[in-house]
Amino acid sequence: MRNPLRYRLWWTTRQKIITSVVVGALLVTAGWYGADRLTEPENRSCAPGVSRPQDSDECVGVSGDGYDFGQPQLTEVAAAIGRENSTLKAGRYATVALLLPLTSTDSSMRTKVLHELQGAFAAQYRSNHRANGQVPQIRVVLANTGSNSLLWRPVVDRLLTMTGAPHRLRAVSGVAISSTQAKEAVKELTGAGIPVVGSTITADDIANGPSGDPFPGLARVSPTNRDEARALASFGEVKADKALLVQDTRSGDHYTDTLKSAFSTLLKGSKYEPELFTSRKDPYDEGTTANTFEQITHLICDTDADTVFFAGRHVQLRQFVNALGARGCQSRRFTVLTGDEGSYLGDDKKLDRDALRRKVTVRYASLAHPDAWPAVAAGKKQPTGGSAEDYRAFTDLLAEVGKKPVGPIGPTAHDDLTDGQLIIAHDAMTLAVAGIRRATADGKELPGLEDVGGQWPRVKGSLRVRGASGWICLDNHGNPYNKAVPVVELAPDPPHQRFSALAWPEGAAPKEQCLPPSSAP
Repeated sequence: MRNPLRYRLWWTTRQKIITSVVVGALLVTAGWYGADRLTEPENRSCAPGVSRPQDSDECVGVSGDGYDFGQPQLTEVAAAIGRENSTLKAGRYATVALLLPLTSTDSSMRTKVLHELQGAFAAQYRSNHRANGQVPQIRVVLANTGSNSLLWRPVVDRLLTMTGAPHRLRAVSGVAISSTQAKEAVKELTGAGIPVVGSTITADDIANGPSGDPFPGLARVSPTNRDEARALASFGEVKADKALLVQDTRSGDHYTDTLKSAFSTLLKGSKYEPELFTSRKDPYDEGTTANTFEQITHLICDTDADTVFFAGRHVQLRQFVNALGARGCQSRRFTVLTGDEGSYLGDDKKLDRDALRRKVTVRYASLAHPDAWPAVAAGKKQPTGGSAEDYRAFTDLLAEVGKKPVGPIGPTAHDDLTDGQLIIAHDAMTLAVAGIRRATADGKELPGLEDVGGQWPRVKGSLRVRGASGWICLDNHGNPYNKAVPVVELAPDPPHQRFSALAWPEGAAPKEQCLPPSSAP
């Protein structure tokens, strides 16, 4: 019989040897794997043409394959764009890029971005299927600049390489907000000869004019802040001695800076100096401005003003309206007038809608509204500057692209259009397509870059673009002349954005010829 103790010791020794060998092998393998992981670059790709920059989790880049940039609300419309692009023949199309902050974390901006894509796709589909075979066909790609457009640089650099085959980029549309990032992006693109059609940029200093054209090839379908202010004043018949200005002191925001300049011009003769607040660097940051507005409303009650012009972004506008609704002088009535950022408050869940029941009226200069032209046509003789027929053609188009097999593209009912964003995005893409096709010479299938931007001074008269938002007649610097401005009022009950009336920067609708006078800026 074997000695149990010896047997146990022998196996213990053997187990130690085997264990040592196995552990050693595992350590070597782990070392090889770790070294390989350290030397191999991390895969930061999100989709073809889209990746996550270092120190960012956002997927930025350019895609036309149906990729939704990780944004569920964009899935349907991105897929529809991808399907349409897949039907186009190589070498038979021109590409238009939509430059937008697709991964914004602000809920109102997310809604705006969705509407931008929907409107652009509707115009793309009509240009490819309802235009009597005009060439070139139109391919649309999505270009994400990241939240607050802070990652615009790599995206613009990518677009600069896409003017040749196979992309054949001929225009950029979108450019959603009048920010420093947007201004720099537009300057880079136009400086490289790429035409840009701004959908909702309204800042006066992101524009060309008599003093110079710093953005050669830039066209816009929205009025400038100056024109919005003039239209509001014309509509409201504001008396300067009964009005005051509440303005953001943070500089460098081109929307706010030019809006307060325009309002200040209107309020020459006011008895009151402006009431000031300072927003955070990130305009979507709530900050502590709500505290400031509580104090400002006390001071407003100390005046005999009945009209308040507000120069600031929509987050601060909402805070101000909430504070004004809780003011001490509840017996007095106030009207708040502001720029197109007021449109964001339509679906803002943080807005105290009861404030609108406490003798507070909020009106803003909208870029478009679904009731504007139908209401005007029904109420009296339709003015020049647009038509109910043009708007009806647009809604018929939406009905077609909103369902299979073309769509779906997400909600496009009446109340989804009241912020005006989908309508104006459609018109911006329509203008881009018009520029591309009018610049395409006989016998050619693609225009030169410089020829597209060269079309903007001729978009007037009988060559105007008949948009769903109204006529688009451009001056020699690519700015809309006397564009219709729907004045919209916020309402406590649905629909929350109600059309009041059309207003005009020049005080009256344009003449039938729609030719800017020599004195036009």
